[in-house]
Amino acid sequence: MSNERIILGIDPGTTIMGFGLIKVVNKKMEFIQLNELLLSQYDDHYLKLKKIFERTIELIETYNPDEIAIEAPFFGKNVQSMLKLGRAQGVAMAAGLSREIPITEYEPKKIKMAITGNGNASKEQVAKMLQQLLGLKTLPKNLDSTDGLAAAVCHFFNSGKVVAGKSYSGWDAFVKQNENRIQ
Repeated sequence: MSNERIILGIDPGTTIMGFGLIKVVNKKMEFIQLNELLLSQYDDHYLKLKKIFERTIELIETYNPDEIAIEAPFFGKNVQSMLKLGRAQGVAMAAGLSREIPITEYEPKKIKMAITGNGNASKEQVAKMLQQLLGLKTLPKNLDSTDGLAAAVCHFFNSGKVVAGKSYSGWDAFVKQNENRIQ
């Protein structure tokens, strides 16, 4: 197994999709990039999903990640926004699965816990800790990109541990683990 791997972290959203990439060399993290895909200018929900899919494929083709870590939608009160978030996550996952890249989902509390030691940490606390961990000079205005980066760093911290979240190595694994969702 190579001593070098790239992890793409994604914070899916239908207004902003945050993402970040790290390179792991000999068990040490190196910052590659963080950014966001702004989707608020699109009114059509399906067009937003298409843009998420295309941007994820573009990231995969540009950076060749070995693994993808994605933030799982949290259970909120609004069913419609939960459904939209689930769709956003699904198309990002589909992009990775279409390229046979292993995907691991992490609950937001698990990501916050891995980064700050506090599962209830604020976005700002997570961003500040990432800034320290990775030596980032500045933080972005929107913290969705640091949330994406946090998913990648959480995955790095959980590598080699047995329970890391839900993992899928490809379509077959996804289908096998989600038979109850397939009709």
